[in-house]
Amino acid sequence: MAADLLIVWHSRTGAARALAHAAHAAAGQGARLIAAADATIDDLLGAGGYLFVCPENLGALSGAMKDLFDRSYYPLLGRVEGRPYATVIAAGSAGQGAETQLDRIVTGWRLKRVAEGVIVNLGAQTPEAIMAEKTVPAAALAQAGELGAALAEGLAHGIF
Repeated sequence: MAADLLIVWHSRTGAARALAHAAHAAAGQGARLIAAADATIDDLLGAGGYLFVCPENLGALSGAMKDLFDRSYYPLLGRVEGRPYATVIAAGSAGQGAETQLDRIVTGWRLKRVAEGVIVNLGAQTPEAIMAEKTVPAAALAQAGELGAALAEGLAHGIF
């Protein structure tokens, strides 16, 4: 198993993409960044830990992130136990639905949550605001960066 952090993301309006890129920039060379649609079984197997970054859509994981789990759940079952993970959710009002759904899925893989989830509430409530390209506040980008750096360092030093 590699010590590298795999940052898997999906974004429809730019918020989760910006958060994933901030986490990756702060994590440095100890991390790989890949879109959920492009992630393969080999990518997931080759990582020492994971940061999943996505929006909450209608109180649940975004479709592309759910598709990643649908494609990879059974091929990885019994092969990634104990690996660390954390989450960053971009939300319009809540975020807990997507986080809870993701946590339930990876419980089957026996992944180990090693950091409290980051939920970035952007307050988009109208159809126009929900579908608009998002600008993520600097403080939220910094928080995602700190999480990415901490996960990469923890993996590099064998803490997780």
